[in-house]
Amino acid sequence: MKDNRRINTDELLKLLFKERSLEHFLIREESSFLLPSFAEYMTNWCREHSEVPEQVILRANLEKSFGHQLFSGKRNPSRDTVLQLAFAIRADVDQAQEMLKVAQKSILYPRIKRDTVIIYCLHNKISLGDTEIILYDLGLPPLGGKKR
Repeated sequence: MKDNRRINTDELLKLLFKERSLEHFLIREESSFLLPSFAEYMTNWCREHSEVPEQVILRANLEKSFGHQLFSGKRNPSRDTVLQLAFAIRADVDQAQEMLKVAQKSILYPRIKRDTVIIYCLHNKISLGDTEIILYDLGLPPLGGKKR
């Protein structure tokens, strides 16, 4: 009998630590590993918020064809691209973290100076452009990964 309940991450970790057989755990908790693709996540977000991908891509400062490849699932985003899209949809910190998880990228970590700046800017609804200026002024790499 398959248990379709959705358990939180802490509970899942506790179950993993108690489990003697990794194989059993992976089979029993298979439904816990299901996440939408990043393309599905973004497409659903646009639909729910009556947004067109082109506007999100533009606000994220992404090249148009690359952005459409992300939305169609033909390309996968880098961590910085996910963050650019988070700024473009005016995500709060929790939603940005969720986007990073869906994209299978590392979440923002406040002990990393650059991540701290990004968390601060997301929390305070600072625009992508202004966030880039703050990163530049602090000598930190901009979103997009190009070092100055």
